[in-house]
This record gives sequence, C-alpha cells and structure tokens, in this order.
Amino acid sequence: MLQTLKNAFTAPDIRKRILITLLLLLLYRVGCFVPVPGLDFSTFGNSWDGSNNLLSMMSSITGGSLQYGTIFALGILPFINASIIMQLLTLVIPKLEKLSKEGEEGREKINQYTRIFSILLGIIQGVGVVISWKDSISGVFGTTEVSKVFTMIFIVLILTGGSCLVMWLSERITEYGIGNGSSLIIFVGIVSSLGNALWQAMTEVIPAQVKENNDTTGIWFLLGYLLIVVLLFFLIVFTDSSERRIPVVYAKRVKGNKMYGGQSTYIPIKVNSGGVMPIIFASSLIMFPQMIMQFVGETNDFVVWWYKWLGVGGYLYGVVMFILIIFFAFFYAQIQFNPDDVARMIQQNGGTIPGFRPGRNTSEHLRKVNNRITLFGAIYLGVLSLIPVYLLQLDGFKALGLSDAFSATGLLIIVSVALELDKQLQSQLMIKANKGFLR
Repeated sequence: MLQTLKNAFTAPDIRKRILITLLLLLLYRVGCFVPVPGLDFSTFGNSWDGSNNLLSMMSSITGGSLQYGTIFALGILPFINASIIMQLLTLVIPKLEKLSKEGEEGREKINQYTRIFSILLGIIQGVGVVISWKDSISGVFGTTEVSKVFTMIFIVLILTGGSCLVMWLSERITEYGIGNGSSLIIFVGIVSSLGNALWQAMTEVIPAQVKENNDTTGIWFLLGYLLIVVLLFFLIVFTDSSERRIPVVYAKRVKGNKMYGGQSTYIPIKVNSGGVMPIIFASSLIMFPQMIMQFVGETNDFVVWWYKWLGVGGYLYGVVMFILIIFFAFFYAQIQFNPDDVARMIQQNGGTIPGFRPGRNTSEHLRKVNNRITLFGAIYLGVLSLIPVYLLQLDGFKALGLSDAFSATGLLIIVSVALELDKQLQSQLMIKANKGFLR
C-alpha cells in the first residue's frame, strides 16, 4: 500500500484528489473540537462516565465528538440510517425500485430523498442526545425553564446542522476525493478514538495503577489487547482477499474471417462481498431504536426491558447484532451479484460452466455457490462482531478504557476501508497508465 501511495503522489490529478480528501477530513476533525453553545462543560465532563453503552459506542464512531459535546456529535450516523432505510424501501416500494433503474437521474432523486430523510432522523436523534445532556444545559436564553427549553431546541438545530455538514463533507469526498466519504469519516473517527484510548491507557491509567497499588496487570491487558488487534488484522486481510473462482469455458466461434472464443476464464465471488457495509448498517440500525428511547428516559417499563435485553450491551445484543449482520450480508450479496444475469451473459457469449448446462442449470449453480460463500462471509462478520461484546468486556480492558473505544468491528472497518482505498488508488493509476498508452 505504501508503494501505491508513493505512485499516486507522482500523478498530479490523483495527488490533487488525495489532498482534497485529506483537507475535507481535516475540516471534519476540526469540527469535532468545536463545542456546542449552551452546555455547562464544568459539569458535562464529570457526568460522562461511560455507563450508557449506546452513547459510548456512538462516541467511539464519531471520534469522541459526542463525549465532548461538539457540533459534530451526531456525525454521519443519521445519513447512514437514512441510507439503510431507503435501500430497504427500494426493494418493497415499486416507485422507488423504478427510480433506482432509471440511471443517473433516478439515483440522484433517491439520493435527494435520502438527504431529506437524514435531516429528519438528525432532528430525532438530536432530541435524544439533548435529553441525555439535559443536566448539563446551562441556558443560552436565560435561566428559567422556558429559556432552557429554547436552549434545548437551539442545540438540536445545531446538532442537526452539524450532521448535515458532515453529510455534505462525505459527499464531497466521494465526488472529488478518493474512496467512499461515509466510510472514510467513520474510519477517521474510530482511529482517533483508538489513539486517544491508547494514549490515556499508557500515560495515565497504567502509571496510576502501578504507582498506587503496584499493579502491573494493566500492562499485560494492554499487550493482550495489541496481540488480539494484530491477529484480527491478519484474519481480516486474509478473508478480504479470499474468493471462490468458478471456471468458465468459451467455445470457438467464427464470425466473418475472425475466430472468437476458445479460451478459459473464471468468475470471482468474494467471501466478504459486502465488505464493511453489513457491519456499519447493522450497528447503526441497532442503535437507532435506543436513541429514540432517550425521549422517555429509562423509567418506562418497556424501555428498561429493551435496555436489559436488546439494548447495546444487553443480554441479546450480540445475538441480534449477529442476525442483522447475516441479513445485511445476504442483502448486499443479492444486490451485487445476480446469478440470472450472469448466466444469461455467459450463454449469450457462448460460454459454459463445466458440468452444467447453459441457462437455468448454470443460474441455479451460481446461486447455490453464492449463497454458500455469502453464508461463510456473514458468519465471519458475525463472529467478529461478538468479540467486542464478550471478550473485550473483561474488567481488565474496561479499566484501561479500551472496551468501547476500539473493537473487532472497528478494526474490520479500518482494515476494509484501507484495503478499499488501496484498490481505488490502484484502479486510478491503471486508468491513468492506460490513457497514456492510448495517447
């Protein structure tokens, strides 16, 4: 990847796209340090103890913005949630499905609907966040209860506007930069959370443990944590590059004075075809109901039951997360790979898969193989999602503040985004090389 970056910086147009991406990501990180007016930060910092698993997870995704009460506290989450819901609605609403098949114009209309929906979700989630901050709201418009209500409305508008700005930055990165803007923003947030957590563990928590109690277990937990990260890194890279190759043989055909075909090739089916998106979608979707429940507090019986069983960190949270990841993995596999279309294309070009007749038999074989590969990849993603739920929740990791700041899910996002970015840089370099050859 380092060689790819070196080659990319030698190409002026690719270097420009990389610098635009870095500049926009820098603007995002600057916004993560701009505080929201109307909060009493003398009490706000003390009130954050990480007891709310939902807010801790959201804070790690947003790079600590939620924890420190900044204008980008919602981050890209409303846009991600809106994208999930719109893609699901596209499958069940005929009008949206028709729009998705109308080319660039139809996709732009769907994108516009997604932006509007993300603003509505931003307002809803902003209200939930403000309710969780209610004890630290000092009041911009005065100290009366009415003034406090206006201050809360003011903060909701600021959080929603910050979310819209993050959405705009992600779209500009996708359009003018390198890679997917939403994935890169989540990538930067998780990396910054990891850096802060490791720095505090090494410079504050572990020295305090050694000085006060002569306790060195924190050092061993830190080394174990780094070992787990390295092992998961190699597992993710290995699985991401794995694929099933289905052989295809093309018969010789004569057209005019030329002969076509007579060669063998293969159809690559990736083990993890959905990449990081099933994990991102599942995490965002499972956090959304709990965010809505911030409205009624934790005193309602149903809310207490939800927090205990289905909330982030609840008894069934890992099971629900596992099921959602499998669902979104198959959902993405169906979108990216259509066995009927592939079988039709092979037949039209005079090709066959050895042992299977063209047409329906080929389509059924491709569907069966794709479903098996997708199931393996979905289980792999689900197991990774369970590691932070159980293994990293040990008291030693919690004492260091590493249980929520970084996880196998976060590592999967980081590695997947980095590998995808490397592939896009290589494709850009290849396109540039081909243009030079054609000239």
